[in-house]
Amino acid sequence: MRLNNRNKAGYFQFLSILVAMILAGGIIAFFLERNFYDLMDSSAILLLIVPLIIALIFYLRGNQIFEYDSDGEALHFRSKNVVFFLDKTTNDEFPKYKLLNYEIVNMLFLKRLYITISSKKNKSMILKYDISYLSGKELADLNSSLKNVLHNNKE
Repeated sequence: MRLNNRNKAGYFQFLSILVAMILAGGIIAFFLERNFYDLMDSSAILLLIVPLIIALIFYLRGNQIFEYDSDGEALHFRSKNVVFFLDKTTNDEFPKYKLLNYEIVNMLFLKRLYITISSKKNKSMILKYDISYLSGKELADLNSSLKNVLHNNKE
């Protein structure tokens, strides 16, 4: 099964530009308020805090593009960011029989996929992927595919 959300890259680029514009607008509005207008008194700091919180949430949600491929004898995971200076691309490929377990953690603003694989000398290794930008259907497909791989490994 193949799963990717590359077709939403334009949407994610627009969203990242919008977040950057909101942050820049908030900073400019804060300095204009402090130096020229002085209408808001002490609440002018909100012009800085709210855009910073929005940008922080966008950054903490992680990589926007997630690709998964379970066709063949290997599992392939790839995750990358649409913003070039925040790029922390991860690209992992390993045989299906090495998959020991997986866990999807769903928190308030973000979702993470933790994959446990076996490595040399009977040790296990945990791989982490950001899946916050997957839709509900894509998340259900990923869950069922990984469950199927685990089921086949146990047989």
